[in-house]
Amino acid sequence: MTAQNGKDLLIKVDMTGTGSFTTIAGLRATRISFNAESVDVTSLDSSGGWRELLGGAGVRSANLSGSGVFRDADTDERARQLFFEAETPEFQVVIPDFGTVQGPFQVTALEYAGSHNGEATYELSLASAGALTFTAA
Repeated sequence: MTAQNGKDLLIKVDMTGTGSFTTIAGLRATRISFNAESVDVTSLDSSGGWRELLGGAGVRSANLSGSGVFRDADTDERARQLFFEAETPEFQVVIPDFGTVQGPFQVTALEYAGSHNGEATYELSLASAGALTFTAA
């Protein structure tokens, strides 16, 4: 596999609740992380005193974040709406040459910044709010 262009990692949101996904405009940096809590089932009977974990147990989650500049009124307004109305619509994360992750996410942080001699910027953080699916590229 060859190196991938970072701009190809896309965060898309269902704009209308009908499965119509649109890339959130103006993002310059995006990130996704997957997490799984472990469940420790170690006991006095554990072989050699080694920790034992219960497979398939624990809470799994994913977090998304992105930062960028304002570029598109529709996706900017959708991000604000999702935060203030605490909605959990479907999102898609396109990971180049890997696949697509899809499922409900909640906007957990929305930050705006700007300086008098620069562009207005924003940062967006999302947390998974249900089961996610993965489709390989």
